[in-house]
Amino acid sequence: MTATRALGCALACLLVATGSACAGTPVTAVQASANPNTDLRVVFPSSVQQGSLVFGKVPAGSTVRYEARTLRATPYGTVVFGVGRDDTGPASVQVTTPDGRRQDIAIAVTPRDWPIENIRGVPTATVNPPPEIAARIEREQAQVTAARQRDDDRTDFAQAFIWPVQGRISGRFGNQRVYNGTPKTPHSGMDIAAPDGTPVLAPAAGVVTFAGPDLYLTGGTLLIDHGYGVSSNFLHLSRIDVKVGDRVTQGQVIGAVGATGRATGPHLHWGMNWFDVRIDPLLVLERTR
Repeated sequence: MTATRALGCALACLLVATGSACAGTPVTAVQASANPNTDLRVVFPSSVQQGSLVFGKVPAGSTVRYEARTLRATPYGTVVFGVGRDDTGPASVQVTTPDGRRQDIAIAVTPRDWPIENIRGVPTATVNPPPEIAARIEREQAQVTAARQRDDDRTDFAQAFIWPVQGRISGRFGNQRVYNGTPKTPHSGMDIAAPDGTPVLAPAAGVVTFAGPDLYLTGGTLLIDHGYGVSSNFLHLSRIDVKVGDRVTQGQVIGAVGATGRATGPHLHWGMNWFDVRIDPLLVLERTR
């Protein structure tokens, strides 16, 4: 059995057994086939939480659409997409199988509570920057946004992700942030408190698509693309050990914890995206396979 087929079989079994990392009983459609080696199942979770990375299983060669995007499917029929922090659902997926039949799937989206985090002691210029600094921030964020649009057919996203650093969760995904009394956008990732200089590991394999040592808000900033639109970002790094274009393996040291950019102390900000949709790394870690 080839490695690709073995991974496909493993993922298919996982999806049927657990509905992936998402809550709820899988929505499953099974069609009969004269060829016992042809997998014609359509499997998606019946419900997911806000901020989830959602996995589905379709017959190889199917066309799958979610919202306004046609999803890329792996050769063994796995598709992946993100549900945003504020999505209310249902998430609507349309699957057209190779024989031309269409299935419309509605996935319920479970709302979450988003507490308010008050953060004091942040440099004033990073909270309400002057025009020239605001222009710099806009340019830097545009570069990061562009790197997130990559859509490789590598299946690194299918790995069980590991913690990039061990420590206390000091900031949770989605919480409303108030800096020095000024409300800002919700937290886009998960903060993990750790001593300055602690090695940061790649949570899954991938390719480095952005590496900037001194962005104004995020300091040392690194992006790793895991394929199919799924990426990780690591912020406030004191050191970056890889460069754009490098292929990294799971567990490889990619940098070190710091307090660069808008930070009040050393920690790792780990964010994840599906293209421009921000997802919760903690939910991704709950996938054990």
